[in-house]
Amino acid sequence: MICPMCEASVEATHLYCEACGHALSAPVCASCGAAAVDADGYCERCGLRQPTGRDHAEIVLDGGAAGVTDKGLRRARNEDAMALVSSGGRIVTVVCDGVGSSPRADEASAVAVETAAGALARGMPTEEAFALAARAVAKLGTSVDDAPACTYVSAVVENGTVTVGWAGDTRAYWLPGGHLLTEDDAAPTGEITAWLGADAGDVAPQVRVYAPRAPGLLLVCSDGLWRYLRGHTFPATDSTPPIETARALLRHALESGGQDNVTIVLIPLGDAHG
Repeated sequence: MICPMCEASVEATHLYCEACGHALSAPVCASCGAAAVDADGYCERCGLRQPTGRDHAEIVLDGGAAGVTDKGLRRARNEDAMALVSSGGRIVTVVCDGVGSSPRADEASAVAVETAAGALARGMPTEEAFALAARAVAKLGTSVDDAPACTYVSAVVENGTVTVGWAGDTRAYWLPGGHLLTEDDAAPTGEITAWLGADAGDVAPQVRVYAPRAPGLLLVCSDGLWRYLRGHTFPATDSTPPIETARALLRHALESGGQDNVTIVLIPLGDAHG
């Protein structure tokens, strides 16, 4: 056997290379094939960050609600996170987008989604679930220079109404027509003015309750999709399953450049199934 790091000869029964100390049982890199992936998921030979289960994931609920998240074409990892659950007659979704300029942004979005989705599924009000998520993300910070952060949007569909809460520029739309239900917390130059994180200050969500007058689809998405929606014709709310519509929207984002992580959740209301 040959050590993948220093190419010294090693015995098949050895756990470590006697020449350089490399762990011979390390996972194999998906790019160069070297058994040299460290505990943080990076290949010590070629430097590639290894794919994770978050790079592409899909969720489909009974009744048709569906979500897709993908790392896109230009990002090394997916710093978006999503949840989509059904509980007690309500459907809950939370989508968070890690702030790329912050450290461990993927951890921030994952913690926020898990915390808020669990609270909302238990029937907690939107504002209280947001506050729990904000505290959970803030606890990840260890210093001023180490404050993981993310944007946030949640939606609870129950009794024919939609309650949306958000901070940042992650959005919710009503289809057909692409009616925007949220309003970005952002400066004219594009920088977000509200987020979750230890450096976010005393942030509170904006909240909107929307009662559709006709069947349709709730679309919740990160900016990896909505930045490519200008001039795009939204899909009709026909018989197409939401998961297929979500995949089509993902393809549109990727074919338009795929510059960012992409997360798309679609929830049908009324008799709409597409």
